[in-house]
Amino acid sequence: MPDTPPAGPVTAADVELSVALALDTLGRAGSADWSVPAGPLEWDCWETTEHLADDLFCYAAQLTTARPQLDGHIPFELTSRRPGGPRNAIAADRAGGTAALLRVLDAGGGLLAAVVRATPAERRGYHPYGVSDPEGFAAMGVVEVLVHLDDLARGLGLGWTPPAGLCARVLARLFPDAPTGTEPWPTLLWATGRGELPGRPRLTAWRWDGRPRGR
Repeated sequence: MPDTPPAGPVTAADVELSVALALDTLGRAGSADWSVPAGPLEWDCWETTEHLADDLFCYAAQLTTARPQLDGHIPFELTSRRPGGPRNAIAADRAGGTAALLRVLDAGGGLLAAVVRATPAERRGYHPYGVSDPEGFAAMGVVEVLVHLDDLARGLGLGWTPPAGLCARVLARLFPDAPTGTEPWPTLLWATGRGELPGRPRLTAWRWDGRPRGR
């Protein structure tokens, strides 16, 4: 059995760590072609990074309203730049190149971390995978960063392996039924339909459980 780090609460610092790792990794892409597909996705690498930044921004927004409504997303207008592309509330200025794109990603992560840090634990926000709390939205943001960075790393030809402890914390928070006797990063990829585990079929459909865990 692997030496899996003990899981603990997912925090704003975990959001900051995951985004910092993403920025460092993507910063090594150099002159790579960001118009290629991001790993197994139909979106290209630029679109996938925009989608990731948009997720972080929207997760933060779900926790900020003075009168939370738990029956739907905040009704931002979502637009797609092309048929089949991601529908986002925010987008990066393409004239600024990948430097601008990574600044938008950095800002999305900063917003989510700041909101999670400042929001009372009893606050709730809507998500279709379960009405959640600040820790849950932090964990969702981290999962989005980790798995989409894996997609991007495949598309851009980059090496990428996140810290085991970070993976273990989000698995415990969002995937309580995931195996615990396996390495955290391969397990997270398996839980999100991106990888295989010995003795377990590859998932063709998946979802996390964002409901609070009673902490």
